[in-house]
Amino acid sequence: MGRGLVALGLGAAAVAVMQASFNDYLLTLASIILINVMLTTSLSLTNGLTGLFSLGHPAFMTIGGYVAAILTYPARRKGFMMPELPEALAVQQWDLLPSLLVGGTAAALIAVLVGFPVLRLRGHYLAVATLGLIIIVKVLVNNMDGYTRGGLGLNGLPQLTNLWWVFGWTALSIIVCWRIKHSSLGRTMMALRENYMAAQCMGVSALGISLIAFVTGAFFAGVAGGLMAHLITVITPGTYSVVLAFNLVVMIVVGGNGSLTGAIVATVILSIASEALRPVEEALELYGLSQVILALCLILMLIYRPGGLFGSAEPALVRRWFTRRSP
Repeated sequence: MGRGLVALGLGAAAVAVMQASFNDYLLTLASIILINVMLTTSLSLTNGLTGLFSLGHPAFMTIGGYVAAILTYPARRKGFMMPELPEALAVQQWDLLPSLLVGGTAAALIAVLVGFPVLRLRGHYLAVATLGLIIIVKVLVNNMDGYTRGGLGLNGLPQLTNLWWVFGWTALSIIVCWRIKHSSLGRTMMALRENYMAAQCMGVSALGISLIAFVTGAFFAGVAGGLMAHLITVITPGTYSVVLAFNLVVMIVVGGNGSLTGAIVATVILSIASEALRPVEEALELYGLSQVILALCLILMLIYRPGGLFGSAEPALVRRWFTRRSP
């Protein structure tokens, strides 16, 4: 516990330094990287620990992002922009924290409803089902013009997200995922990943355990969607797309399935690399070059190091730091 507080304090100190010395571009980039870390660590519960193959995070981000955006939207503009919104919501403008909590909860509730039928599938069947969820959510948002403005999206959102908000939620997601992984629940999840049939024979409720991982990840994805929407001040049905789902899977595979440290390291490296390649794309007019390089990283990793950077475990130094008990 003490070492965890030290790590949290060091992270807060780093955020304070960045907040004082970085320009707006670098602060936005740092916030996006931390949001990506939040997404990969939460997705690691499903794709890494439990051994499922979910691509549904962008759908949950869209749900959480739109719910939070509607709640925080300026009340004086709601009647014009969202004419079908109930009057009880049209006259209110919420703060960021309750809006994020409601958005994350909405995403988690949808995950419960979807998870019961979908999590009975495995492998590429589950991947296709969750990919379909992204398309379903996008179509619904597009057709709910009176609530979401359809394909136009909601612009002019208040810029409520800053680096401190993102750091706090990212730290919370890492703590929750770390505690789950190093608990009996996490070991049960890994048992399902290693041998699904044997775990069921030992009395493990495969659907229940998978649902816990799926819903927890969906909650943090919904919060991340709200944070991102209030960082870039706009959200549209295509803001969180299939491309994002692919990028998240690449980061998890490169870091190592089930390794939270690996997910964090891979996310930071690949996010910075993608941003650094943007000027090259524009200079050479080879748009999409960063996606090609991400795909090549995935292929090379699968060929030469299929377990990822750290496999399913945490590096020895990290394990010793956070699991060593005080005398």
